[in-house]
Amino acid sequence: MAWSEWWTVFGLGLTLGFKHALDSDHLVAVMSLVTETRSIRKSALFGATWGVGHTVTLLACGAVILLFRIQFPARLAMSFEFLVGIMLVILGVHVVIKAVREKVHIHWHTHGDITHIHFHSHKHGADHDHVHLRRPLLVGIVHGLAGSGALTLLVLSTLHSVIQGLLFILIFGLGSILGMMLTGAVISVPFLWTQRLTRVHRVVQSLAGLLSIGLGIVIMLEIIAAFSAA
Repeated sequence: MAWSEWWTVFGLGLTLGFKHALDSDHLVAVMSLVTETRSIRKSALFGATWGVGHTVTLLACGAVILLFRIQFPARLAMSFEFLVGIMLVILGVHVVIKAVREKVHIHWHTHGDITHIHFHSHKHGADHDHVHLRRPLLVGIVHGLAGSGALTLLVLSTLHSVIQGLLFILIFGLGSILGMMLTGAVISVPFLWTQRLTRVHRVVQSLAGLLSIGLGIVIMLEIIAAFSAA
C-alpha cells in the first residue's frame, strides 16, 4: 500500500471513529455516566475509558472476523443491540435513583438546650469523589459488541489484508476515544454548573436518566420488531 493510501486509511478511520462516538446511544450512555462526576477532567476520563473498552472489543471481534473471514449472523448482531438497550435502561434507572437519594432534607440536632436544623444531602458521601472506571469501560465494551459486525463488514469489503483491517479498526478506535473524551467533557458542563443549585441539579440528573431509559426502551422495541419481522 502506497503512503498516500496509508494516509487515506488513517484519515478515514480517525474521522469515522470520531463521528461514531457521536451516535445517540453512545452520547446518552456517557451522559448517564458523567452525571456523577465533579470535574471536566474526570468526565473526559470517563469518555476516554468508554472509548478504550469500545476499541478493545472492536479489535477482538475484528481480528476473529478478519482472520476467519466470517460475518456475524444478523440475529446475533441484533441481540447485541438489544443488550445495549437493556444497558441504557439500567444506566438511566441508576441515575434517577441517585438523583432521588441526593435530595436535600432536614435534620434536627439538639446540643444541650440548643436545637437547630441542619440541611443534609447524600451527594457528598464517602465514595462520592472516587473515580470508578469499570462502569464506563464495561459500557464501552458492550457498545463495541453492538458495532463490531457492521464495522468489520465495512473493513472486509474495502481492505485486502488482516494487517490493514486491524490498523483501520485501531485508528477507528483512536478516533472514537478522542471523540468521546471531548464529548464527555462537553456533556458534563450542565451537571457541573448546576451542582450548587441542588434542586435544579437533581432535575437535570433525572432528565438525563429518563432520556437513557427512554432510548433504551425504544432500541429494545425496535429490535423486538425486527426479530418478529425476520
